[in-house]
Amino acid sequence: MATWKFGDDIDTDAIIPGRYLTLYDPKELAAHAFEARGMHSQQRQQRGDIIVAGRNFGCGSSREHAPPLPSGAPGCR
Repeated sequence: MATWKFGDDIDTDAIIPGRYLTLYDPKELAAHAFEARGMHSQQRQQRGDIIVAGRNFGCGSSREHAPPLPSGAPGCR
């Protein structure tokens, strides 16, 4: 089990890169969550991992794809 720590102001661009906004399947999207932060979900996140974030997590652009992604990432609820 690991804890993934993010600071303040993690915007939706950091949660899901724009090139994946043509995808709508939550599992496909989750596979690319946080790639902009150097974290590839399928390779690193495991069941039971915890995401800890500061203020304004999910702020920024109007990417409706981004806010629910952490819960769709492998093992995250």
